[in-house]
Amino acid sequence: MRVHALVADEATARRAAAGGATVVQLRLKGAPTSEVVAVGRALADLDAQLVVNDDVDAALELRVGVHLGQGDAGAERAREAGIPLGISVRTRREGAVAEFAGATYLGAGPVWATPSKPDANAPIGLEGLRDVCLSVSVPVVAIGGIDASNAADCIRAGAAGVAVIRAVAELERLREAVDAAL
Repeated sequence: MRVHALVADEATARRAAAGGATVVQLRLKGAPTSEVVAVGRALADLDAQLVVNDDVDAALELRVGVHLGQGDAGAERAREAGIPLGISVRTRREGAVAEFAGATYLGAGPVWATPSKPDANAPIGLEGLRDVCLSVSVPVVAIGGIDASNAADCIRAGAAGVAVIRAVAELERLREAVDAAL
């Protein structure tokens, strides 16, 4: 769970895995399930765990993990199918509810403001991240405004890993920072 790379295409997924991402999350917003499945199948040989964003049907067809936001449907189906289930959270309470719902890991944030998601909620900061980490027994992956300069701070706050979108280009440096903090 050390470094999640959120990607929108096959080429970026391959660069992310080559750069040290341990999890590649396909984030194909608005794409039909058939397109997500096609990209997922093309990545069958990827040297990283594959997770699909928001599309339980695609995840089930590919037999990979799925990551859901607060209020997204499908957690029960994912849990029943036995596939990895990530759920986005911002608070200790949301973390406890997500863990009870069967989440195998949590994505907590945004830790800091991020240009990748201008409509994101207010940042939770390192204290908010620490609070979520201390309230659950499943791994927590920090997301939001993370790069090589601050990834280690997230690990020291209790996160098992970090997730990035814009920092995919600097994955080797980011992975080194995370590994050193662990």
